[in-house]
Amino acid sequence: MTQELKLAGADIEALFAQHFGASNALKIEELRPGYARLRMPFHKWMLRPGNVISGPALFTAADSAMYALVLAHVGPVVMAVTSDMSLHFLAAAPAGDVVAECKLLKLGKRLVVMEVSLFTGPDKTFAAHVTGTYSLPSQPSSTGRA
Repeated sequence: MTQELKLAGADIEALFAQHFGASNALKIEELRPGYARLRMPFHKWMLRPGNVISGPALFTAADSAMYALVLAHVGPVVMAVTSDMSLHFLAAAPAGDVVAECKLLKLGKRLVVMEVSLFTGPDKTFAAHVTGTYSLPSQPSSTGRA
């Protein structure tokens, strides 16, 4: 994908902190056209019984990775929203950081389609595969941009 990025990882992390109070909750490890890798550091709240990462925590990591990739490509359009997401659990997700690798499949005028692979634990277990679509606002407005 040859599209130029409009925001850097630090810019996106600052937007997360500004709009969601998510300071240091997620770290963008790599960002390039068509790809983002985020790390969600482990916290005890992420666990479910059985000492595995919960579905809501995995969902959060995947959705955050998709949002970061959208922002990187379209700029600070904070009103971009998840319109569809499907998460397939592949294995029990061992306790540890969650790494989300997100790939851009299609960037349209209104919809952005992506897929995410989620890895957890010390052995980097491939825990879940996610597909999702983000909807972009129809036109920028004073409330649609950061």
